[in-house]
Amino acid sequence: MTELNSFISRFQFTLPQSRQPATKAGKAAAVLLPIIDKPNPTLLLTQRSPLLRSHAGQVAFPGGSRDPEDKTLIATALREAYEEVAIPPEKVQVLGQLTPLSSIGGYQVTPIIGLVPDNIHYHANPSEVSSIFEIPLFDALALHKHKYVDIKRTGRENRVFFYWYNNHLVWGLTASILHQLALQLD
Repeated sequence: MTELNSFISRFQFTLPQSRQPATKAGKAAAVLLPIIDKPNPTLLLTQRSPLLRSHAGQVAFPGGSRDPEDKTLIATALREAYEEVAIPPEKVQVLGQLTPLSSIGGYQVTPIIGLVPDNIHYHANPSEVSSIFEIPLFDALALHKHKYVDIKRTGRENRVFFYWYNNHLVWGLTASILHQLALQLD
């Protein structure tokens, strides 16, 4: 069994882990965690455009808010991934999803895990994405590489996760999603 097959089996047969307390539903959103099916699998991430109103320049997974025509949150994640980085929805093998996380903006964000073939030609939608890059999947899931800081915001303690890869700082909700996936597989 390959390391990627082992990952898929462990992911699909373990219960989700979440450090966030359950909250009342906010606006619905979804992100796709595209796992590129290579001999050494990678995760595709984006650097958001510096011209965006919110989270400009941050590292993120492709995704966004649910549109009325989206029948499911999987459809939302696949639509957004196509709009942002040109991943054809029919090329994504959906493996499952993680427990939704609450964003600072009031969204309930559902991470969708998908396997993508290695032969897709990605290109960034310049109005949303300034660059696309990949990180090794198993490096991103190494819990010892996840760092955090506890901050007080609006009278509550919040844990903000960080993960560095090369010159890319992954933090906030994106790093929390990576951490949640790593915990589920640990």
